[in-house]
Amino acid sequence: MRTGRKETGAAKSAPTVLYDVPGPRARRRNLLWTLLFLAALAAVAWWVIAGLAAKDQLAWSKWAPFFTDARVWETYVLPALRNTVVAAALSMVIALPLGTLLGVSRLSDHRAVRGAAGTVVEFFRAIPVLILMLFANAAYSEFTDISPDTRPLYAVVTGLVLYNASVLAEVVRAGILSLPAGQTDAARALGMRKGQTMTYVLLPQSVTAMLPALVSQLVVVVKDTALGGAMLGFSELLASVRPMSANYGANTIACFTVVAVIFVTLNFALTTFASRLEGRLRRGRRTTGAVVGADTVEDLAAPGEHRDRHGTPDRRDTP
Repeated sequence: MRTGRKETGAAKSAPTVLYDVPGPRARRRNLLWTLLFLAALAAVAWWVIAGLAAKDQLAWSKWAPFFTDARVWETYVLPALRNTVVAAALSMVIALPLGTLLGVSRLSDHRAVRGAAGTVVEFFRAIPVLILMLFANAAYSEFTDISPDTRPLYAVVTGLVLYNASVLAEVVRAGILSLPAGQTDAARALGMRKGQTMTYVLLPQSVTAMLPALVSQLVVVVKDTALGGAMLGFSELLASVRPMSANYGANTIACFTVVAVIFVTLNFALTTFASRLEGRLRRGRRTTGAVVGADTVEDLAAPGEHRDRHGTPDRRDTP
């Protein structure tokens, strides 16, 4: 005698998708819109290519130096790329610990510490990074003896550090608040002080949650170095376009294309490395599965707002 349970008709006919399957008319309409979009995209691409060809920007003589002349790389591209990487690396090396300190300070139980950190974060996060670079350059010129040759590097790094440390502070705060309250409760049950809980429990576990946002900010840092080349004369990657174009037959489009490809390659390498690192960290330890993104950072509490151990707003300290 059979004892197995028979499947009901409702179970057999349960939907396997979360949306209505398009019918014949909807499929035809979607196909028509797809073809129209592809046709419009092809028309725009043809218009751009035809315009470049009419101005001789696609001629081989404009692109040949990047394939046949090593001097263009040795004189312009590689030194500019080195300056870009150095400025971005210095900015992140300084901004990351500073942002971590500010983010942890914003979670302090002391109102004065929390308020001071919040003021610094909100102030520098509200100022455009280019203005910070210009102010830093003027300050170094007025009050220091830094050589004019290296002053743009100092100004670029200073502006990037002040702005990105403020952004990273919110990333750190969001990563810590994304952890369940049980982590803090368990640490307290073991007799840990708040500093020990933050150092040995909360920060290590929040790293994987913060990593995507940290990598996104690193990509922003690499791209923002171009602001120093545009306004301060910093010899970064984008600034190398003008001398290259002047010395190799006004090949502006070719220079911009090569620089863009280098930026894309550099940022793709960063994101790929970060993705593999995140996967290894998630496999190597248990995490909450939370991920901190830009929306999470923007949805955090106001500077004067304190959160309890569950991450909910607590306005007891608000005047």
